[in-house]
Amino acid sequence: MTSVGDLDTAGPAASTAPGEMVRVPGGTFLQGSPDRTLDWLESEGQAFPRDWFTDETPQLPVTLPDYLIDRYPVTVAQFAAFVARTGYVTSAERSGGSMVYSDYWEIREGACWHRPAGYGSGVRNRDDHPVVHISHPDAEAYARWAGRRLPTESEWERAATGPSYRLWPWGDTWDPGNANTAEWTGGTFRGLAEWREWWSAIHAAQGPVPQTTPVGAFSPRGDSVDGCADMTGNVYEWTSTLAHLYAPETRCDPTIHLVMGRSRVIRGGSWMNFRYQVRCAERLYGDPTGWSNFALGFRCAGDAPAAGVEHNGR
Repeated sequence: MTSVGDLDTAGPAASTAPGEMVRVPGGTFLQGSPDRTLDWLESEGQAFPRDWFTDETPQLPVTLPDYLIDRYPVTVAQFAAFVARTGYVTSAERSGGSMVYSDYWEIREGACWHRPAGYGSGVRNRDDHPVVHISHPDAEAYARWAGRRLPTESEWERAATGPSYRLWPWGDTWDPGNANTAEWTGGTFRGLAEWREWWSAIHAAQGPVPQTTPVGAFSPRGDSVDGCADMTGNVYEWTSTLAHLYAPETRCDPTIHLVMGRSRVIRGGSWMNFRYQVRCAERLYGDPTGWSNFALGFRCAGDAPAAGVEHNGR
């Protein structure tokens, strides 16, 4: 087991300004997973059937222009600055709570971005951690204030995988020391029962406190080829893309079909997840009307300035 203290957790210099962005060069890449990845997933002994992952298929060529994307997820300090300057009230604060996991997913009264485990918790010493309990409207509001937008699903995946397909941002060989996942904090799990034991021990000691790490704590070893950090693990991230299948004839788990055309795509996996749930092509979905949880954050994107025009980070 590795502890946060074993890493250089200082992360980038804490800042309340919108974060540094990287320019992703335009071009065509293959979005989604090939069948060989689904074959590998079946051989991994993980809990879900093949139909749970077929929404990643077929691979399709996607052409993008140059664009900008945040190097890191939006942090607690950056979101706090937005709230201080605008008076914004998040969806979780308006509704009185947000989702956490105890022995099951539940709405925890008082849970929000500055009380991540509910009443009695706080974000002291977490300025450089990714902000959580962020709904899709919250993420869009911050992005507008910052002069940015949410990335599309294609932009997010291209920034994670690079110009050619890979399972994780650094390559096709799993390394638990490259990202904040359950396998980094808890070691190798041989199934969901062991995962539940790991989480139950944390929950008993701390309550449902998100096990996030400072953004950039796993850089550069876990970064994408374009220099984006935390694309694997730490927090799930919203995109602007409405849920859809890559091909209408794709057969998926029935629960996936139910969210098509209703939910927004979420990417990246989180500190709660196994290796197969934090891949570059893994797709999840969230209710865009105000739903949030204690492992869900975001990063921003933007259109690239014309060639020869200097980008100042805003």
